[in-house]
Amino acid sequence: MLDYDLAEIYGYTTSAFNQQVKRNVDRFDEDFRFQLTREETEILSISQFVISIQTKGLKGGRAKLPWAFTESGVYMLMTVLKGDLAVQQSKALIRIFREMKEYIIDTQGLITQRDLLRVSIQTTENTEAIRSIHSMIEDQQKLLLEHDDKLVNAFERINETVKQSDLSPVMMKFNAEEESKEYLLREGCPVKADVTYIDIYSKATKSIFIIDNYINIKTLRLLQDVKSGVKVTVFSDNLYKHLHYCDYVDFQTEFPSIPITFITTGGIMHDRFIILDYACLDERIFHCGASSKDAAVKLTTAISEMMSEDLKIQIHNLIDQMKKNPPLILPDELNRHRC
Repeated sequence: MLDYDLAEIYGYTTSAFNQQVKRNVDRFDEDFRFQLTREETEILSISQFVISIQTKGLKGGRAKLPWAFTESGVYMLMTVLKGDLAVQQSKALIRIFREMKEYIIDTQGLITQRDLLRVSIQTTENTEAIRSIHSMIEDQQKLLLEHDDKLVNAFERINETVKQSDLSPVMMKFNAEEESKEYLLREGCPVKADVTYIDIYSKATKSIFIIDNYINIKTLRLLQDVKSGVKVTVFSDNLYKHLHYCDYVDFQTEFPSIPITFITTGGIMHDRFIILDYACLDERIFHCGASSKDAAVKLTTAISEMMSEDLKIQIHNLIDQMKKNPPLILPDELNRHRC
């Protein structure tokens, strides 16, 4: 996407938008942002998909050539640009990119030139839709100024703030190429699925990190063959409260040699990971398509070992951040006598 389109989407002038980027230029590598050549600019100016190009300065004396932002560059913009409008537009862009990727993945191998043209047209329509959202938001803001404080507060509750960390590492790796070893878990084979998790956990020699917001007693049961002394840390917000303190006590009573610590994710991790021997030379990281408690319950699921060093660094940064979070309080933990 070009700088003047993004500037319009985010409510900036082109010069002000590029100035914001320039202040954070160290975040935008060559594969995030690049400047068009004069020849590319001239070709672009006659494209049927560029709307009113003259009004954006390509014809009529724009002193500097436009900057083009790759998908990774657009995601990085979401961590740089601030304000309510930037939040709304970032949400819209994330959804649009996700839908486009899902479409391409679902139709890979069958895609034709006509399909490519359709995607191109859809991209243009999406850009126009975002512009319409921009206009609607501006109109809403004008109306809000005419209402009392109660309406303003209600509007602020509706417009939740999106944290930079909401950008899942998996989203950030859309363009990454990595070799991965697949563990396929097939529907209808619960034993095989459980054995896969148990086998992975058994390979740890020092520590196991489990990142999963949806846990229950089965999450713990799959740890039964962990080597004695291996420390287990579960990063989870225990959404829906399926794991209770009594479940934890029962497991520790049966397997006292497997110490388990629970730490909250604080909402910064939405994907599921298993990390064996964190920060050791033989460290291994697995990305899980579903929670271990759902092994063999949902349709075909895959556990993929991550081999990309860049992605491992990103996971490390997030883990180091989560290690500072408060411990997870399990339901009934404050009433331990019930267990």
